[in-house]
Amino acid sequence: MDLKERQRPLKQRYREEPDAARITLTARGSETDAPIGCSVDLGRAIQAAEAHSGVGGPGTGACSGDLLLGALAACAQITCQMVATAMEIPTERIEVVVEGDLDLRGTLGVDREAAVGFEEIRARFEIEAPDASEEQLGQLLEKTERYCVVLQTLEGAPRITTELAGR
Repeated sequence: MDLKERQRPLKQRYREEPDAARITLTARGSETDAPIGCSVDLGRAIQAAEAHSGVGGPGTGACSGDLLLGALAACAQITCQMVATAMEIPTERIEVVVEGDLDLRGTLGVDREAAVGFEEIRARFEIEAPDASEEQLGQLLEKTERYCVVLQTLEGAPRITTELAGR
């Protein structure tokens, strides 16, 4: 695949029409038959989610924390692959592993001092590129971090608004 050629008209359009580059993605969570599960409609796919076993869920499917880490892993993986292609770095394997630590006491309200949410998230890039120099691999990681939407979003703490709708 010629990624540069595929992106060329997009980049040109966004330079000429900056508003064309602004998009809104939507995810809609809907209840299922039990309070410990839901479905998440992403517009192109529906993902089932459930509460983690550590908070009373069955533990057989993805919990929201898994989905968050999965979103980071997917974004970092695809970004790294695309950056490696753009930099013309031949790779044999790219794999991104994301782990996150949290204290369930916060989520369950057992300890008000315990944080609700992830305390630390780690992303490990496992890259096999025998012909790449250390400098190239360093640039690959740097550019991947720079252009990974989910990583930049998590690091930047975007403004989030909530509202109660429909009564």
